Amino acid sequence: MDTCVFCRIVRGEIPSRKVYEDDDILAFHDINPVASVHFMIIPKQHVASLMQVTEAHRDVLGKILLMAPRLAKEQGLNDGFRTIINTGRISRQEVFHLHVHIIGDKDVLPPMLVRSHAAG
Repeated sequence: MDTCVFCRIVRGEIPSRKVYEDDDILAFHDINPVASVHFMIIPKQHVASLMQVTEAHRDVLGKILLMAPRLAKEQGLNDGFRTIINTGRISRQEVFHLHVHIIGDKDVLPPMLVRSHAAG
């Protein structure tokens, strides 16, 4: 896609701090990190969100999930990390190119969600 920010990063039109790159995926640091380590892994082929994933994306999604722990460890996250995929506007997806956030810190991360509705 011509105007997609992440597609432009893939094409080298916008600079990024790369963590990893191969023919299928790109990992780079988030420009607004929420922890000391915060990077994203994206498929190079444009896919807007998980809602658009098809059987044809199986291999690249598998590669992303297999690379996540390896790259997290290379970034010093040996005791764990958070993996987040926001899907759609309601989840606050801001860039509509599928991306997996890898987030970690030397200390325990805060709760991911705050309960706002009583159960029941």
